[in-house]
Amino acid sequence: MSCQIDIKGLVKRFGDNTVLNGIDLCLQPGERMAIIGPSGTGKSTLLRCLNYLDRPEEGRITIGDLTVDAENAQKSDILALRRRTGFVFQNYALFANKTARANIMEGLTTVRGWSKAQATERADQILSQIGLGDRGDSYPAAMSGGQQQRVGIGRAMALDAELLLFDEPTSALDPEWVGEVLDLIRRVADGRQTMLIVTHEMQFAREIADRIVFMEGGRIVEQGPPSQIFGNAQDDRTRAFLRRVG
Repeated sequence: MSCQIDIKGLVKRFGDNTVLNGIDLCLQPGERMAIIGPSGTGKSTLLRCLNYLDRPEEGRITIGDLTVDAENAQKSDILALRRRTGFVFQNYALFANKTARANIMEGLTTVRGWSKAQATERADQILSQIGLGDRGDSYPAAMSGGQQQRVGIGRAMALDAELLLFDEPTSALDPEWVGEVLDLIRRVADGRQTMLIVTHEMQFAREIADRIVFMEGGRIVEQGPPSQIFGNAQDDRTRAFLRRVG
């Protein structure tokens, strides 16, 4: 099966620090990939580079029939790339001065160019799907962390993106809200949405992912199905990490 998402030679530096050192990945349509590894090893930076929140120095990103080359990416290329990705942030990144409905509408009107009426209808559909049909007029400050993150996921879902990027979607949540957010991500995944998830929730990664990628030091050390990575990891660094987090 051909790649829907093809990442070649991705390099990102901050000053003299090389955070991503030649990342190659291929995701097939509908594949759910979880990225695990120690803190500070480039996992979140990889996601941010995939929709140019951070601009990589080198490498190519292909989503469907769109290819963006880091060395000559134009604003129009970056906008086109962002139209094909939805991003779920660890700290929700909602607009505090906008209601739940308006937060979901934002990308539809600004990125997709939908009318307010179209965006409102779609936002209300999404609110119902994420179990917040009665909270459309609520502002983030009046919502729990779990509800805010569900709105964040709904905002990404609304765009019908080819790739959903989840950056530690439960790391900012109180333990009591983690389950409801993970349940929603499972429901989204059941629709065979192509997903790339950075997570520290090992059991969740084991359950949801078709493939696990272990990163360390800005490189991919090992990848494979959950049964292999968690049951028979081939690399000493992978095994040492899993012993620490297990």
